[in-house]
Amino acid sequence: MWLLFACGSALFAGVTAVLAKIGMQHINSTIATALRTIIVLLFSWLMVLLTGAFSGIGSISGKTLVFLLLSGCATGASWLCYFKALQLGDVSQVAPIDKSSTVLTILLAFFLLGEPIGLPQGIGVVLIGTGTFLMLEKRSPAAGCAPQCGSWMLYAFGSAVFASLTAILGKAGIQGVESNLGTAIRTGVVLVFSWLIVFLTGAQTQLFAIRGTAWASLVLSGVATGGSWLCYFRALQLGDVHKVAAVDKSSTVLTMLLAVLVLQEPLTWKKAIGMAAIAGGTWLMVYHP
Repeated sequence: MWLLFACGSALFAGVTAVLAKIGMQHINSTIATALRTIIVLLFSWLMVLLTGAFSGIGSISGKTLVFLLLSGCATGASWLCYFKALQLGDVSQVAPIDKSSTVLTILLAFFLLGEPIGLPQGIGVVLIGTGTFLMLEKRSPAAGCAPQCGSWMLYAFGSAVFASLTAILGKAGIQGVESNLGTAIRTGVVLVFSWLIVFLTGAQTQLFAIRGTAWASLVLSGVATGGSWLCYFRALQLGDVHKVAAVDKSSTVLTMLLAVLVLQEPLTWKKAIGMAAIAGGTWLMVYHP
């Protein structure tokens, strides 16, 4: 049964980026992130209620709360960068860079926390790095890329960096907090952070210009993220962590395949090899016999 939930987690995570890409075609990426975070927040607190984790909120220490806030801010920055990158670039290029945060997290954990890197993880780092490099094909002006499209890579790498900081902050300081409760609190911080950016940039004026199809895509994107979380944590309850994580991380490849099939993004031989390298590297990063 755990495999069914793990596959559901990967499926929902895989379609999230594609739905978000469709929903952000005509609106500001910052306000799109803020809107979908509302849906994700509802799902995260639903998980808290379903698991009975709410009772632990009174035992959170001041230090842990600070790290939760910092982790939430890093998550918010990562999401803002990620969806801005999706708006400017191809999903099949943005997704692998964003997922390379796994590599950066392991490297930061090695240098900052002294965690060892085994041979499988070392090979995985090389494979994911190589696969990501192969995915970085520039779009020509003939393909309809606007001049500002070149900045998608900067936002994608920003997403990976902030996602890595999220993991390091969590590892370094968040102790004694049930995972669902910690996720819900961080998501609340993300919501405040994202709406703060919306009002600071004046993007709230675009709320009334959002079309029906964009609303539907953004809501479905948030629902997909929430559905992925629900399936993922249910799978963790039923199966081994390393097996669940291996299946869940396959969402990266699924996202790239959906981008080719649904968004009609080009699939070249370099992308195909890069996709295979990322898949193999991700498996090595999470598989522990």
